[in-house]
Amino acid sequence: MKSSATKMTYDEYCLLPEDRNQYELFDGELVMTPSPTARHQKIVGRLHARLLAYVEENSLGEVFIAPLDTIFNQYTVLQPDILFVSKERLSEVAKERIEGAPDLVVEVLSPSTADKDRRRKLAVYSQFGIQEYWIVDPETRTMELYRQTGDGLQLARQFALGDAFESPLLSGFQLPVDSLL
Repeated sequence: MKSSATKMTYDEYCLLPEDRNQYELFDGELVMTPSPTARHQKIVGRLHARLLAYVEENSLGEVFIAPLDTIFNQYTVLQPDILFVSKERLSEVAKERIEGAPDLVVEVLSPSTADKDRRRKLAVYSQFGIQEYWIVDPETRTMELYRQTGDGLQLARQFALGDAFESPLLSGFQLPVDSLL
């Protein structure tokens, strides 16, 4: 852990050039994220379209897609692939940027980001009270559902090809895993 004297803040992060959407801030540490692959973007696009349609049809809130700064505190700013903020929390969280924890975040793994998504991001999302975290793994052809418990985010279920992914947070939302992968 860096001392607060050497940590980068969100204000300093905002001074980076316009391509700062290739960076995330983990407890004051600036971390570069390579551009996503075409496969990654195809999966993100499919999932975003289905999630957006469901949320809008049921007037549940808003769905956003990266790049969009999600500011957890002055030292931690991430860019989830997809995020959802419930209607009840929109006014407190969704401003010019997302300020605070969304209800749901989704990450599609890439070989260059898998470890960060599974460890560092899971820890941040857990610490700041994300209700659900979905991980889409194109290599294993699975989707993982993490739910917030008293001990943080815990793996609730892994869905494979042939399964219909379901979200307790978005009651009634179902998505055949095959349709993404």
